[in-house]
Amino acid sequence: MSLFRKIFGSKSDKKETELKSEERGKYMPEIKLPIDERFTIKFKENGGKFLYCENLNEIFESLNNILEENHWENEKALIIDENLQNKFSNSGLNPTKSFQDSSFFLTTCENLIADDGSLLISSNQIAEKKLREFPDSFIVFATTSQITANIGDGLRGIKSKNMQKIPTNITTIKHFKLQEEKQEEKDFLSYGSSSKNLYLLLLEDL
Repeated sequence: MSLFRKIFGSKSDKKETELKSEERGKYMPEIKLPIDERFTIKFKENGGKFLYCENLNEIFESLNNILEENHWENEKALIIDENLQNKFSNSGLNPTKSFQDSSFFLTTCENLIADDGSLLISSNQIAEKKLREFPDSFIVFATTSQITANIGDGLRGIKSKNMQKIPTNITTIKHFKLQEEKQEEKDFLSYGSSSKNLYLLLLEDL
């Protein structure tokens, strides 16, 4: 056998190799990305702005950058969650509970959904209000442990964390670019939700 044949193989060898490769590609299971990577990709596709942080100092630094970018340094931040307000008490925010006077809403969420890049929220974050009643801009503080594969897992997580009293007003935010109020989303959890200009401050906790 010539050196050329040893290195490149004959045409019949190539055809056999190609057939094996095609068969392998056809029958091999699809490789699924880890849920954190899936969420990140889908979230960005939806128009969300994603800031990954390794510690709280980076969270505060990223928050300050968001405020500067949008000229919100002297604007009021709508904060409903008292625990969240305490956590960010030294961040230079001007907290308010007035929906009319606020420029953006600082909140947590229940879960981050990897399959579609949406955020699952409930009355724990928005009480019984509708999303359209909130400012157009959201800053969401969440952790990597809140990422779940799908909405079903997220709903089960809500139930397990709130055994005494399951929250109401459960919905998702999926459309992050400012656009018309009308949504084509047919998922009952997202029906009627408003699109938001959304920043995600994601803290590594795993």
